[in-house]
Amino acid sequence: MKSRLAVGLMSGTSADGVTAALVRLTASGAEVLRHRTYPYAPALKKRVLGAPGLSVAELSRLNMELGESFAAAAVAIARGTRPTVIGSHGQTVWHGPDASPRNTLQIAEPAVIAERAGITTVADFRPRDIAAGGQGAPLVPAFDLFLYGRGPLRAVVNIGGISNATILGGGKIRAALDTGPGNALMDEAVRRATGGRRDFDDGGRLAAAGRADERLLARLLAHPYFLRPAPKSLDRSTFGPDFLGARLPRVTRRNLPDVLATLSELTARSLWLGILENSPGPLAEVVVSGGGARNARLMRSLRGLFAPVSVRLTEIPAMAKEAACFAWLAARALDGLPNNAPSATGSRGPRILGKIVPA
Repeated sequence: MKSRLAVGLMSGTSADGVTAALVRLTASGAEVLRHRTYPYAPALKKRVLGAPGLSVAELSRLNMELGESFAAAAVAIARGTRPTVIGSHGQTVWHGPDASPRNTLQIAEPAVIAERAGITTVADFRPRDIAAGGQGAPLVPAFDLFLYGRGPLRAVVNIGGISNATILGGGKIRAALDTGPGNALMDEAVRRATGGRRDFDDGGRLAAAGRADERLLARLLAHPYFLRPAPKSLDRSTFGPDFLGARLPRVTRRNLPDVLATLSELTARSLWLGILENSPGPLAEVVVSGGGARNARLMRSLRGLFAPVSVRLTEIPAMAKEAACFAWLAARALDGLPNNAPSATGSRGPRILGKIVPA
């Protein structure tokens, strides 16, 4: 892969906004020069979270609006530099890898991004993997292999709206999967208890003040998804508002700390179990990125579960890793190089993912 300056754009299932990263890529590494999350306006975030229920006309309009938001983030993060490519994950509004036919939909029109930024843009990475028989996700394991594959056996974890893990070592991916919920259920609980006035548990402080309900936790961990073998992938429709409403119909300010403690433990234990069940041997370490890395309660649980194995944060800024991944995926696509991980998604073989919109 050619050395180049690239921009990566990412918005996850929590729909907090667009995370943009300016990344210097070489054949052997990735350096995040700067990164920032540009929050969605509250009204836009509400429409993004409700996107599966929009009409075709409303969804088409949202696609163009998000294109403008992603473009603005790219222009802002690249200011004063000359990137050669933008990689945009877009905003997932539906992911149906187990449907017939398999399908997935990410929006944030890349033609708008390329037009506003004047930079070649690569987007819509998942459909090619699905067309090749894969799940279309997770996509980050290919980047994990690039960053960490040459070392000992380790688990590389990202905790966004959902959680995923890549188990790798010796130059190979040994397993990769979406393990279950990340921050999405906790964020939804906060929104319900506060009437939408707050979106998340800052630093996990409320969860730290609560006590996990072990009986409820056991019922939550009995969900069929946790019993399925890898490869497997998720969006927020599986562990989202309906899941929370069916199992925790009353979330109030009074019981919120206990609810968050229980949901935080659900995230930690499902991650631990997913890695434990798929690792071919003892791990040297667990490397964590994503918004969940800021949740002290969650990180404490992970360290306790994996002890004596070290649990640490990634060298790339935790909030920038997924955006950096899409910068790398885009650069690979532009160079005509495969950028998927068939062992992670179940696709039939190496493919070049992403649709290229020239500057």
